[in-house]
Amino acid sequence: MTAGDDVVLLDDEGTMIGTAPKSSVHDTDTALHLAFSCHVVNDLGEVLVTRRALSKVAWPGVWTNSFCGHPRPGEDIADAVHRRAADELGMRVEGVHVTLPDFRYRAVDASGIVENEICPVYTARAASEPVPHPDEVMEIRWVEPERLADAVRATPWAFSPWLVLQAQELPLLTTGPGSRLS
Repeated sequence: MTAGDDVVLLDDEGTMIGTAPKSSVHDTDTALHLAFSCHVVNDLGEVLVTRRALSKVAWPGVWTNSFCGHPRPGEDIADAVHRRAADELGMRVEGVHVTLPDFRYRAVDASGIVENEICPVYTARAASEPVPHPDEVMEIRWVEPERLADAVRATPWAFSPWLVLQAQELPLLTTGPGSRLS
């Protein structure tokens, strides 16, 4: 394990209290840690959704937002967004913008694995086409935001719990004025 594999551990107020190897924080007793989610939009206004690889520890095979990740200790989250876009999706993004800075959730998957994250939510524009890494993503789709929002409401069990929660707050996936990424 290298420092690049470490995640930032947080107290309940969101203050850094240490670091731990990423492999040690996603289990049945996951410590609160820092993460991020990103929703990528293309020039047509479609949002990229991904289906998690079956090899993923938590929520394998589930549809979710474009990508997620963990900033390394001392790494700016916007820099981590760019890094993970390249690592997970083989793509470049631009216009990275925090949309839900205070998003936080805790969820338990069917195997008992817990996600427990303070997880700011970002939006970004695609600057290249995705070429997903097969250990991370098994399938991708560009969809209209309204269709994604409808699908999440109709079949929440088919999506990651963080996407279901984000869809309730994220302007990109809510109806009405301001629902599109500018």
